[in-house]
Amino acid sequence: MKKLISVWLPVLAAIVISPFSLFAQSSIKTSDLFGDIRARHIGPALMSGRISDIDVVNSKPEVIYVGAAGGGVWKSQSAGALFTPVFDEHTQSIGKVTIDQNHPDTAWVGTGETWVRNSVSVGDGIYKTTDGGSSWKNMGLKDSERISDIIVDPTNSNTVYVGVLGHLWNDHEERGVYKTTDGGETWQKMLYVNPQTGCADLTMDPEDPNTLYAAMWDFRRTPYSFRSGGPGSGLHKTTDGGKTWTKVTQGLPKGTLGRLAVEIAPSNRNIIYLSVEADREEEKGLYRSDNAGESFTLVNGDFNNKVRPFYFARLTVSPSNEKIVYKCGLQLIMSEDSGATFKIIDSGMHSDIHAVWIHPTDSKFNLAGTDGGLYRTLDNGNTYTMFMNLPLAQYYHVSVDMEEPFNIYGGLQDNGSWRGPSKSQGGIASKDWQFVLGGDGFAAHVDSEDKNVVYAEAQGGEISRVNLLSADSKDIKPYPRVGEAEFRFNWNAPIHKSPSNPKRLYFGSQFLFMSEDKGESWKRLSPDLTTNDPTRQQQKQSGGLSTDNSAAENNTTIFAIAESPLDEKLIWVGTDDGNLQVTTDGGATWTNVSPNISGLPAKSWCTSVEPGHFDKNTIYVTFDHHRMGDIQPYLFKSADLGKTWVSLATPDISGYALSVREDLVNQNLIFLGTEFGLYISVDGGSNWGRFSNNVPKVGVRDMVIHPRDNALVLATHGRGVIIIDDLPALRALTPEVMDKPFTFFDSPQAYTSGFDFGGGWFGGAGEFVGQNPNEAPRIIYFQQKRHVFGKMFIQVFDEAGDMIKELPAGKSAGVNIVDMPTRMDKPKAAPTNNRMSLIGNVFGPDLPGGTYKAVVTKGKETFETTYTVGYDPKSPHSVEDRKLQEQTVRKLYDMTEQMAWVYDVSSKLQQQAEDLARSQPKLAKKATAYARSVQAFKDNLVFLGGDFYVNEDERLSEKISQIYGTITRYPGSPSQSHLDRIATLEADFKVEQLKFDALTGEELQKLNSAVEKAGAEALKVPSFEAFKASE
Repeated sequence: MKKLISVWLPVLAAIVISPFSLFAQSSIKTSDLFGDIRARHIGPALMSGRISDIDVVNSKPEVIYVGAAGGGVWKSQSAGALFTPVFDEHTQSIGKVTIDQNHPDTAWVGTGETWVRNSVSVGDGIYKTTDGGSSWKNMGLKDSERISDIIVDPTNSNTVYVGVLGHLWNDHEERGVYKTTDGGETWQKMLYVNPQTGCADLTMDPEDPNTLYAAMWDFRRTPYSFRSGGPGSGLHKTTDGGKTWTKVTQGLPKGTLGRLAVEIAPSNRNIIYLSVEADREEEKGLYRSDNAGESFTLVNGDFNNKVRPFYFARLTVSPSNEKIVYKCGLQLIMSEDSGATFKIIDSGMHSDIHAVWIHPTDSKFNLAGTDGGLYRTLDNGNTYTMFMNLPLAQYYHVSVDMEEPFNIYGGLQDNGSWRGPSKSQGGIASKDWQFVLGGDGFAAHVDSEDKNVVYAEAQGGEISRVNLLSADSKDIKPYPRVGEAEFRFNWNAPIHKSPSNPKRLYFGSQFLFMSEDKGESWKRLSPDLTTNDPTRQQQKQSGGLSTDNSAAENNTTIFAIAESPLDEKLIWVGTDDGNLQVTTDGGATWTNVSPNISGLPAKSWCTSVEPGHFDKNTIYVTFDHHRMGDIQPYLFKSADLGKTWVSLATPDISGYALSVREDLVNQNLIFLGTEFGLYISVDGGSNWGRFSNNVPKVGVRDMVIHPRDNALVLATHGRGVIIIDDLPALRALTPEVMDKPFTFFDSPQAYTSGFDFGGGWFGGAGEFVGQNPNEAPRIIYFQQKRHVFGKMFIQVFDEAGDMIKELPAGKSAGVNIVDMPTRMDKPKAAPTNNRMSLIGNVFGPDLPGGTYKAVVTKGKETFETTYTVGYDPKSPHSVEDRKLQEQTVRKLYDMTEQMAWVYDVSSKLQQQAEDLARSQPKLAKKATAYARSVQAFKDNLVFLGGDFYVNEDERLSEKISQIYGTITRYPGSPSQSHLDRIATLEADFKVEQLKFDALTGEELQKLNSAVEKAGAEALKVPSFEAFKASE
């Protein structure tokens, strides 16, 4: 079915009621309102996302757990052929995954990614499963924010060591090394240095579980800087299970240290590898101890052994060979001589490697986790295969076009900018996505006048105009003129398309720019709209011991831009240092209204601005202060151009606020994206509910509402693009509706279904395919309370009043959505050993276009509604052609069922005659003769020999089934050849019907006369109605 693409308008009379009174008459929680409304995930997985950790069951290496930076935990039980998310009800930022190898159904997950780039999310403690990931329990350390390592004592599963890296943006006490001896029920802090220093890595002696090494890291990030290294960094060793620790210094640099990574060779406890960030360049690199940590020696200072240590600090040593060590980095490197030399593993694998798992007995087999997904090698890294079934894309922004189906544009962390469809034959596969621009991807918008031109950008304001046909990319970044200050672009600089002028494009540095010639020239519309605080302009000094000048810490920049859809001269600009600026005269004058916002911490990051669609004086805005250690959501609304404000944040909301959208039809329907998922308010922001219907607790960085297709499109930072197609149902949740026990909503227009034979050809497992929209006809209704007492079901009737089907009803409180039938039941057909005939009978005919009635029986009450099924106006087939096809299919359908009845009756008569011959010897001759006549008749109807493959034949029944299947699968007019074939089969069928009439008439009467004289029971002919009613 295809939905009618039009703006669906529910009854909105009650929307003018104050939002604060909306729930006065309804006690249902906001989160319970959403009922059957479901989101769909479209990926992509071709551009996957950052993998933070990997673990595998050693005794069953087909069982793999993958922890994603922002996409949760995924499990495979088929060596990666299929992955399933198993952690969707919890925070999606993962730091560490550890399997208890003695009890493989037990696994531990430490939340909070530890590769602490500027866009990193946060965790909420350590989790444990004892049933292979079916359920998880938070075992504590809830304010740890990020966990780097988990080690289970191989001699006692109740003893577990946890490395807590801790808070990134502020001082905090919950960091260091923790230990439990009761399976996580209680925890003891075993090693602590200071509020700025956490544990970045742990390793355990393979022969003595009381001996461990802890790499401690002193670090701090702010909105405008990053520091790796400090007095707290260092390597510590315990030999008594953490009771006491000794700082290891022999052979290590004497100055300040930064991030370290430590790993003991599993096959030789004396060999320890240590990656060191030091304050002197020549002392950075890989160190090795050959004496169980008594002393270390620098063995390699190559680029990949010291590049960007805050992001690439992980070592993996082969379990079976102490000389083989892998170092994660910009590229994966491997040494086979104990670190003396390394080779680069470069076989098409994505750059930025964060995790490696090596098979315990076969070091040629390993898995690697990168910024672009998960890879596997079976030949020691000579070649890697990507797992194309992990949709972990980390989107920053999303936009849509007006094509049919509409396309989605957006940029991904370290995976460029792409375009993909919202619908594709067989589902949205990797082949459907089109590359737009490289680098880290951010905003991407199609040109309003040329669908093949896209404006996209890479990090730091590198905006380009891309021609998708020629693949040409032109830099259109604005540059300073003579005498102008250098432009400061955010890592994630905003592009904004004017809603009023198709030629107008906005772009922001510290200044707001406008172009009306596709970026060929830019007009500066503002002065510096930021605080221009020089103390926040430290990008070139960022990094600490290792300079990290990547534009990621660019600050005092514009981050959000929005032109009012009601007034082109009204423009809002939010900055990353706390300003919210507005102009009402197209940029001639500006006013900073953020000081008017009571309760907003100073210099909070403005993450989104959303001008009202119903009143130009209305503005929604989100701020984020988590970069200063405050993860509370900040969401505000003004109805007077920013003069006064009201906070819309409530205790129902969890996670810092990232994006806000006002619905285009119902002004009381508001969508909020936070770091922990999607929240929806149906009362203008007074109450909120998390939308948990298959939208996990993932960061929702951006949202867009499609103005024609009534779909909400989410850009998530870890689970790709997620779409909610059922906005009309949410729009209809008005006070009047929620005050009634039961209310039908308007059903979306639907079209006759046709066939979708899929988009692939025997591709097997291994590729993620995104979901298409559900386009079946549906009835939608709201219930104030869950139905408990009495039966509840739905009956569907056609225009003639005939019942088509009875269906179970949705009984939940809130919105219920029930798919209506699109086809008649498949025909009852005679048995066959012909494959094509069997396939021909798989589907019933499309229900014809028209108006159908649905009757909901709810206990003693009944409620009625109608819905319409039409013919797709975009179809190449005329209504007349469709009607002819429907009539022809129905004729063949009836012939198929008549043939099935004839065959069934014949079989039953034959069986009765054979039974009679055995039970009545005096009648055996007549009964046997009759049975043989029936058998001969049946042999002309159906083929039951052969091998159901290459030794097949066909009789009349098979011929009818095959032409039925042929006509059913094509929605247009049958060809003349088809009609000729059907006429021939009708004639043949009439001949067989005459034979059947004779067998069940005169011949049967003769036999039954003899039977009755003998006092036996006469042979019976079941009616067609009885046959249809039978199972």
